[in-house]
Amino acid sequence: MTIILGIDPGSRVTGYGVIRQTGRNLAYLGSGCIRTSVPDIPGRLKQIYAGISEVILQFQPDQVAIEDVFMGKNASSALKLGQARGSAIVAAVNADLPVSEYAARLIKQAVVGTGGADKEQVQHMVCSMLRLVGKPQADAADALAVAICHAHTNHTLIALAGNKVTSARRGRYR
Repeated sequence: MTIILGIDPGSRVTGYGVIRQTGRNLAYLGSGCIRTSVPDIPGRLKQIYAGISEVILQFQPDQVAIEDVFMGKNASSALKLGQARGSAIVAAVNADLPVSEYAARLIKQAVVGTGGADKEQVQHMVCSMLRLVGKPQADAADALAVAICHAHTNHTLIALAGNKVTSARRGRYR
């Protein structure tokens, strides 16, 4: 059993989602958004750090997965997003948690099946995969998608490692 914290970073709203992975089975534990309330970036980063630290204390995750920065048209926005990510990553690292990073396209592909999916499609599939009754907020759904992507990646890597061990015992390598 592994508890995974997924994070969808943002300088104004940072989504988080927590799931439990037991083999192929995923269970929803919680989700929400950290909304910053101050106008200056240093103050926002402090709130993101404190919020993620609180989520870590509450859910005691084993691993953290976070969406990677994508470079859009606005360099200033990308820089602020990178700073928000950094703040969340420092909170995880200070709690001695391993952090994995995933590109947005890979997350969408893992959850929806296509890297070009929109937010509504991601939200719908997250609800379906985790058997949620209501829809989580969009940023929280994105964070849950990050956690699901990480869970699928973990499961695949474990299966591949097991397959190589089995093949090696038979005297073959793949």
